[in-house]
Amino acid sequence: MILLPGQMKVCGVKITPRNIFILDEDSQQNILIALKNFYNQLDFEFWLVVADRPVDISIYMSQLQLLYNNTQNPAIRKLINEDIQKGNTFTSNNVVDTEYFLLFKEKNLEILQKKVRLMINGLASCGLSSSQTSNEDMRIILDNFLNGGSTTEFGTVMSS
Repeated sequence: MILLPGQMKVCGVKITPRNIFILDEDSQQNILIALKNFYNQLDFEFWLVVADRPVDISIYMSQLQLLYNNTQNPAIRKLINEDIQKGNTFTSNNVVDTEYFLLFKEKNLEILQKKVRLMINGLASCGLSSSQTSNEDMRIILDNFLNGGSTTEFGTVMSS
């Protein structure tokens, strides 16, 4: 969470993305109606935040290169090389993951936890997975919105 002056805390949930548009039309409508009902039950101010996080596939690329170097079969080497080329395309095009957050501020820690549970349970009833934001999530949000996307290296997320 982010600690603000006056003991106010910013916290929330991170929503796992789900493409509902690959579902049949009735399923899409059911999810949209459930989301509308969920949003209408929230009786406190919240912010819907969308943030991009750079994708780091360097470990995966290293593993592919090792596999390529240790493979003798030409057909398998060709397949691995194609995966390496695809990976290089991702890294050269600055591919990002889009993450979704519902954030709110609250002074009382007990009420904060109740609101987080309400959000997680409400989103689950809509067929969406979510979890409480982590310090790393909050850093990404601060980096995106306050630092122009520059990564910070400090240990605790605080606002002045």
